[in-house]
Parts: sequence; structure tokens; C-alpha cells
Amino acid sequence: MLSDVTSPHDLDDRLRADLAALGAPDQRRDLREPLPDGGPLTGAQALALFDAQLTSRLADLAGRWLRGFGEGYYTIGSAGHEGNAAVAAALRPTDPALLHYRSGAFYCLRAAQAAGEFPPDAPPAVASGEQCADTPDTEGSWYDGAPTGVGSGQDSAAGDPGSGGDGPVGPADAGDADAALLPDGAGVTVDADGDATVGVPGLPSPSFDDAFAGAARDVLRGMVASAEEPIAGGRHKVFGRADLAVVPTTSTIASHLPRAVGLALALERLRRGGRRVDGDPEVASWPPDAVVVCSFGDASVNHATATAAFNTAGWYDHTGLRIPVLFVCEDNGLGISVRSPEGWVAATLRSRPGIRYFAADGTDAVESYRVAAEATAWVRRHRRPAVLHLRTVRLMGHAGADAETAYRSPAEIAADVARDPLLLTARRLVAGGYASGEELLARYDERGWQLRRIAEEVLDEPKLATPVEVVAELAPRRPVRVSRAVAEAAAHAAGPGAGARAEAFGGKPPELTGPLTLAQSINAALADGMLDHPQMAVFGEDVAAKGGVYGVTKGLRDRFGVARVFDTLLDETSILGLGLGAGLAGMLPVPEIQYLAYLHNAEDQLRGEAATMRFFSRGAFRNPMVVRVAGLAYQEGFGGHFHNDNSVAVLRDVPGLVIAVPSRPDDAAAMLRTCLAAARVDGAVCVFLEPIALYHARDLHTEGDGGWLAEYAEPGAWVDRHVPVGRARVYGVGSADDLTIITFGNGVRMSLRAAATLADEGVGSRVVDLRWLAPLPVADIIREASATGRVLVVDETRRSGGVGEGVVAALVDTGYVGAARRVAALDSFVPLGPAARQVLVSEEAITQGARTLLAR
Repeated sequence: MLSDVTSPHDLDDRLRADLAALGAPDQRRDLREPLPDGGPLTGAQALALFDAQLTSRLADLAGRWLRGFGEGYYTIGSAGHEGNAAVAAALRPTDPALLHYRSGAFYCLRAAQAAGEFPPDAPPAVASGEQCADTPDTEGSWYDGAPTGVGSGQDSAAGDPGSGGDGPVGPADAGDADAALLPDGAGVTVDADGDATVGVPGLPSPSFDDAFAGAARDVLRGMVASAEEPIAGGRHKVFGRADLAVVPTTSTIASHLPRAVGLALALERLRRGGRRVDGDPEVASWPPDAVVVCSFGDASVNHATATAAFNTAGWYDHTGLRIPVLFVCEDNGLGISVRSPEGWVAATLRSRPGIRYFAADGTDAVESYRVAAEATAWVRRHRRPAVLHLRTVRLMGHAGADAETAYRSPAEIAADVARDPLLLTARRLVAGGYASGEELLARYDERGWQLRRIAEEVLDEPKLATPVEVVAELAPRRPVRVSRAVAEAAAHAAGPGAGARAEAFGGKPPELTGPLTLAQSINAALADGMLDHPQMAVFGEDVAAKGGVYGVTKGLRDRFGVARVFDTLLDETSILGLGLGAGLAGMLPVPEIQYLAYLHNAEDQLRGEAATMRFFSRGAFRNPMVVRVAGLAYQEGFGGHFHNDNSVAVLRDVPGLVIAVPSRPDDAAAMLRTCLAAARVDGAVCVFLEPIALYHARDLHTEGDGGWLAEYAEPGAWVDRHVPVGRARVYGVGSADDLTIITFGNGVRMSLRAAATLADEGVGSRVVDLRWLAPLPVADIIREASATGRVLVVDETRRSGGVGEGVVAALVDTGYVGAARRVAALDSFVPLGPAARQVLVSEEAITQGARTLLAR
């Protein structure tokens, strides 16, 4: 029976039967007229919403059809959520959108908007007989009515109006006072006996090459993993296109919401006079009054990332900062099979401080448009956050493999089908006098055959066929351009920017202050970066007023202002989200995570959002960012595992992520300049991991020797001292012929001390500072390992999953045949106080490991 809708075929049959049963309107109305119930839409606009909805629905059905014979790879659909087309209609096509995976109708409508195919608003009312000069000329548009005199189900005669012969004439020519009440575009046919027949324009047929067809092709290409899909190129099924201002996101657990908040905050900062990257074709440009919209499901309301985003938006609003973001919660009451308790979502969203709440029936396109337009206008005018709560239904289950009859009753499913958004929009069109049910059914069928043909066409398109094709856009490296950017920064600092640089450093630039510590060198390099990159911002916990808990950002706020150096709330997810949004907006964000252990609270913002942006957009979007993280162990007399964390495996596992670990002050400045340039040039996402225990270290071998201090390079020396991504540094101790010690971070200082001890015993060592943990400097590793034939890997991270595993694997993979041994920290959290020495690498362990290796 049609009331038992359990499959795509059932849903299709039910909708077709319901459309056919709608009948014809009592009186036809021109599409350009407003809805008769006083709604804000015209008939043409309501028809466009219906077209977007049916295109999305038919794409869902095509996806299930493709999956049926093994050619479709994604079946999470938008059926039941098609009311989100009204949200798109209420926005501008230039408003950045980060969409939920049930946003098919939104995407289709946005495509029509961008193509200029969404009908204009109704013209203002004019007196009878007057012509409105502002009425747009819509002749030839897809939404036009049929030529004058062509009515639904009626024949029209050709002729010259007023000629006395058979033919259409205008209302005034008919000589009837009531003719002035005829709909605009209607015609009157007068036969030889003088009898008049009113002809009202019928529905225009959908075009086979309109924006809806193009949007459907995009979606279907994603479903079959076509390499010609416009945003991800077959890497994933996402909604996204740069020319539609739709930013791709998997949006499975609201992980895109923190980015949306960051983007809104950055856009408002730029609108108020901030600087962005100008003239770079690889950087998206957003209008100054843009509103950021992000949609998500009701189950995601409970996720930590959503909570972080709501809290951050409200927190900043409370402080007086403006965040023009519109959250859209599409609430179908289910997270796969887990139900949202009745009233929970509304209560949760209403309770968010600083976020204005709007609600609408998401199955009613007219109501959704009215409320969405109100919410959008409020956000755009006040530049403050709001949430639009749309109550929707979910049709055809969560995805193709979901047998929802296992957890939903037939009556419950049937009740949702009765609220089908397509059927409700169709009823509006018929009740308003714009179409008959048969016309809408014909429209549905015509578009259905079109999408069937498109689905067959995309099946023949190429798939990604080689590893090179798959990873091409993951994290492109252009080292020559990066080095050129460093050279340009040096030339500017020494030339046109010299005066500003001298002023920023109080007349005494860092190269004239004597040897610096690691912390001081990073501080100076950050200041030089701020001078070179006007769009750069430094932010995080305690970085502004306090200058960082270790003083690394001391004085930056006073030099560059509170708009560029600012404190954030204490939430790492939000800090990274602000960075993601700022990078997308064209800024160069440098967020700080106060301790490495704190990063684990928010790591998915790097893995699932930052590192995937280029991958899912073929480089159309990017989020350049340099994340400074204070970490690693060996803080004397302080900490425990939350302040002495030595776990970096979770970072090294993220494809495309650059991980820098400077150990010496001179390397730190050069490597930070490289990271900033790589972010600017390649859109790189870099983690700049700073060893806390080395921040203020001054000595190497003996107290007072100053061996761990270094001069800061003057701009003229930046090019010669440039450190490319993935290049190591080598120190020779003694003859340097007997042993190669490969290490990083704190291990460099300990290994140099151990090498000095071994030198006293007649053993010559070369100490290799990796400097980059991703990508590893494999060429340097192999060269230096082969020089001695004995390799000791000193790894201050844990034995399991530590950096040493990657180094040894690189040796094996490249055919190294010499001896190798590893010294690493134990698989343990770092305990408090002296007990830490029992689990961490020591100089004694390095020396003993070298002796054992040499004795083989």
C-alpha cells in the first residue's frame, strides 16, 4: 500500500500519486504575482523552490539506483530536508555556506541564484493602467509564462491585437471593466462571434541545461566518485563549489561549526578595516557584509564541537565583538536510530546566551523562507549570531543501508511521508493558482528522466586512477616560491620596511641585542612576521596581556594592537576553529595551543578540518595556519603529564600536516619564517612545536658557556640561513666518522653533550637534528646514516608510535644496510617530579646506547 513507504520506489510512487491527486486550481494566477496568502514569495519563486526540491529528491533516488548495481558510493540523502532550499533563497549567493550533508536542495537553489536564474521579487504595486518602470524584463528567462494567449489546456489563435480578427488582446482592449483585474500576462481570445476566452500562462518547461541540471550533475558526480566532480574531484561526496561560495565539509558531527564562527569573526574584522591577502587568486574573497551560514542536524547539537561553537559565538557577542553567523539546525528528530527527546533541541538552542533564536516548520517552504529571511536580515543588520531551528522529517532512512523499519513503526514513517516538503510546496502552488497537480507531476517526471540520463553519463566519466592523482591537492609543496617569499620579506625588512621595523623594535632590532634564547628568538621572529604579513594575527590563551605563560609573545600586543594580538577563551577547539575561519577569510592566523596535551582535546580540527580543506576542494579553498604549540617534556620541577606531554603520534598521522620542532634559537627564527611563508604561498597547515624546556636554556656543556644562545640574523642574512621544509641540520663532533645520532628537540642538546663525552673516548659523531617531523628529512637521514654505517636514533617521544619508528622505517625502506639502535622514552605518561627521569631519555642512556652499538 502507498501508506507503507519503506523504499525509494515506494516514496517515488507515493509522491507521484499525491501530485496527480492535487487536481487543478479554481482560478489561474500569473507566476509573477505574490502568493495569495500574503507570503513573501511570488509564484515563480515558489516554483523555483519546488524545482530545487524535486531536483534534490530525484538526485537522491538516482543515488539509490546507482548503488543498486554497485556504481554509487554515497547514499546519505536530503529527502525530507528539502525545505532548506528556502534558506538558500533567503541568503545571497555570495554568503559563504558550510553545509550539512542533507543540503541537496540548498545547493540546487544556490546554483540557480548564482546563475541569475532565481526569479526576482514581485514589483511594487502600481495604479491600474500604469506601467511600473522598475519591473524587470524577464523575457526569455526560464521562469517566464507562456506567450500571451496561451492558456492551460486551451488553444490560442495568432493574430494582431485590435485587428478585429481572432487573436489575443490585452485587458484594456477587451473593453470589459473586469479585464483590468486579469493577472499580468493573461490574454483574451475573441472569436468571430465576439465571445472572449481568457488565457492564463501555463508552467514553463524546465530547461535541460539550467542551473538545476548542473547542480544535479555535480551531486551525481560526487556519488559515483567521478574525477570531474567540481569540488573534491572524486575524493569524497561533499557539497561545495567556489563559485557558489559553498565551502566543502563532511559536517558529520558539526566539526565545521567552529570554522564557521572563526570565518564570521574574521570577516567582521576585515570589514572593520583589517588587512587580508590582496590580489592572490588562490584566496577566496568575501563581500564585506557577508553572513556565514552553517547547517547541521539535531543530533549534532549534543556534540562537543557544536557546544564549543555556540559557546564561542555567545562569548564573543557578550564581550561586544560581532560575529555574523547564522546557525541552521535541521531537526528531523533522529541521529540514525537515536531519537532526540521531544523539546530537547529547542530548549538547547533557545538557552544559548548571545544567540538569537528563530524557528520554523522546515517542511513548509513558504514559512521557512519567511523566517529564514527574517533571521538572515537580523544577522546581516546587527552582525550578531543567530540560530534557525527547522523542524524537518527524514525520508528513506539515514542512508541506503539503513533499514529504519527496525526502529520506527509504519505509522511513524507514514506520518513523516505525509509531511513531505515537496508535496507541501506543490499544494501551495496549486492552491495559489499557479499550477495543476498534473503539471507538477509532469515537471517531476521530466526532470526525473533528465537526471536518469545525467546519471548514466557520469558513470562513464573517469575515476581517480593513480596515487599521484589522489594526493595531488593534499598539500602541494613549492619550495622555490617559499624561499622567494622569504627573500622578499628580507628585502622589505631591510629596505622599505626598515623604518617601521626599527620603530616596532624600539630602535634596537633583535640582531643588535646580542645572543638570544629560544623564546626570545621566536618572539622576535613573530614580530618580524607581523611586520611582513599585515594579515597575520596571533591569538590564544594568555598570549596578549600576559605575553604567554613563558613570555614568548611578550610585548606583541603593545606593538601591533589588540585586533592582531588577542586572548581567546580557554577552549582549544574554538582556538583552532578561529584559525580555520581566519585562514579561509584570507588572513594568516597564528594560534597558540598553550600545552601539547591540550591539543588532544581538539585534534580533529586539524585532522578533519584543516588538513582536508585542499583535499576536498582541489585547492579551491585553503586555510593557511601556523599553530604554535608549547610541548615535549623535561621541565624541571614542574608539570606532570599535562605540562610535559611527549606524544606527537597523533600529529604525524595527519596527511599533509607540516610539523616543525626547532631546538636552537637560530633555527627557530628561520623555521618560523619558513612556516609563515609556506602558509602564505601554499596554504600549508603547520604545527610549530616548541620545546618548553629549551625556551630559556642558555648553556650547552657547562654553566655559563652560553652554548645554547644564538645571534638573531639580520634581514640581509635571512636568505642564506633559510631552512626549507624537510631539511635537517648536522653537527660534527670529533672526527664525525664513527656514529650518526639522529634526534630532534630536547634530544639535540642531550645528544651533543653525549657526543662530547664519546669524543673524549675517541669516538667521532655526527648529530642530525631532524628539525621537521613531517615531512621527515629522509634524504638527509640516509646520507648521514650511510656516512658512518652506525645509527643511533634518540627519540624523546614514546617507544610505541614515536618519531623513532618513522626514522627506522625510512632507513629500512631506502635499503640502509648498516647497524641501527633506538633509545626512546617508555610507553608511559610523564609523572611528576624526579620520577619523570625514570621514563624519559637521558644523556646517560644515549651514551650507553652508543657504546652498545659501537661494540657490535
